[in-house]
This record gives sequence, C-alpha cells and structure tokens, in this order.
Amino acid sequence: MNGNETPMPRTGQPQDDTADGWFPESVAAEYDDPGGANAPETIEPVVSVLEELADGGPVLEFAVGTGRIAAPLAERGVPLGGIELSRATAARVADKPGGAAVEVTIGDMTSARVPGEYSLVYLVFNTISNVTTQDGQVDVFVNAAAHLRPGGLFLIEVGLPDLRRLPPGQDTVPFTVAPDRRGGGYVGFDQYDVVSQEFTSNHVTVSPDGVGRFRRIPFRYAWPAEMDLMARIAGMRLAYRWADWDRSPLTADSTKHISVWTKTV
Repeated sequence: MNGNETPMPRTGQPQDDTADGWFPESVAAEYDDPGGANAPETIEPVVSVLEELADGGPVLEFAVGTGRIAAPLAERGVPLGGIELSRATAARVADKPGGAAVEVTIGDMTSARVPGEYSLVYLVFNTISNVTTQDGQVDVFVNAAAHLRPGGLFLIEVGLPDLRRLPPGQDTVPFTVAPDRRGGGYVGFDQYDVVSQEFTSNHVTVSPDGVGRFRRIPFRYAWPAEMDLMARIAGMRLAYRWADWDRSPLTADSTKHISVWTKTV
C-alpha cells in the first residue's frame, strides 16, 4: 500500500528500545528527512483541512509521531495534544516550530486516555493499519469517540489495498522500484492475505556501497464500509469521505480515502 514506506535504519544508531514498537530510534532518526510525506506542499493541505475541521479545538492526534502534522497545526494556534507509543519519535515533537505547544502522552492509541473533550481526533498517514486486528481497530474508534465532545469529529487517512492488481495465484504488489535519496536503490512491495485482511509492507534498500537492508512491517487493511461499522459501534456516523485532502470525491480508482465521522451519542 503506497504510503506505508518506513525509512530504513542507518548504521551507527543507538540501540533500539523494543517498547517503541515499529518506530524505534533507528527509524525515528530518519523520519523527518526532507521530501515525500515531509514536503511542505504535502503537509500544508493536511494542516489546512484539519484546522478548519477543528473549529477552534482542542484537537487530539492519535499516533502523533515526530509531530509532522501536529507541530504546524499547533503553530497556527490550534490547542493540540497527542498520543504516541514510541518515545523515540515523540521526543522529536518539541524540536519543531509549534511543537513545544503539543502535549504528548506516551501510550497506545487503542486504550490510552487523556483528560478533556475534543472537537477533533485525527489519525493520518495509514496509521490505523498498524493495528493488526479488527478488534484493535474497533478499540481505536471507541477510544476516539471517548475523547470527543458531542458532535465532535474523528478523521482517518488511510490507503486502499491494491488488490485490483493481484491476478489469481499472486499475493504481492510492488509499489516502488527506484533509486533512494542517498544514491543506492530501493524496492518496496506489499504482500497480502486476502482472507485475514493482513498484509506486510516490505522494504529493501541497497546502499551505494552494496550493503542491503530489509525491513518487514505487518498491517491490517479495512475497507471504508467496514470502518463505517466500526464507527457505528463507537457511536459515530459518517460525515465526509474524500479521495484526498483536496476533498475530491472517492472513486473506484482512488488509492486512499480520508473519512470523517461525527459523534452522535
């Protein structure tokens, strides 16, 4: 699923803490590298839509990461908190412009609670798929609803599985074959189990000196209709669904969706 790319660890990094899950220090050290999801032209439309939906806030980001979105949103004056499992990524939030205003709680977004009621809870860049069971994904919806005030909004951005490219007997779809930013090569491919809805993103990087690295990360995909049922379980209903941050309509050719549900109970 294009967009699930996780940077490959550099050599010489401090030893990773297993409590940080799939985003330890070796990954956090590269997470803010320029370009891609960190490009200003990518971040700006995301922040603008979230600012409008926040309606003054306060706002809570699940899986706040290094503050790629939270910090610029806070810099616009939106009161903002975040929940993040990885201490390695969370430690970088305050270093960004606006990041010092983001109150980060270390915890699991399926269960961690923070005080207050929020106008908007959001979860971007495919992170719902890091929760690899249906029950766990339902827990994310329930936890989001628990933080929302009546009429508050829960937003998810997530890629759609590329199953249309799977012929019979094949379970793997490449999403990137290209030189990497340091002069080596990079290959990324997803491997699907269409029965369990589990898949893995696989990342192979070869450095200019010929050293190869491999990283394999588990995910679970859920269709938009399945997420609508998760929202209903949590006491929410669909308010908006777009193909991208420009609010274009979702079509059969869309590669991701941005869905927004409103708390009804």
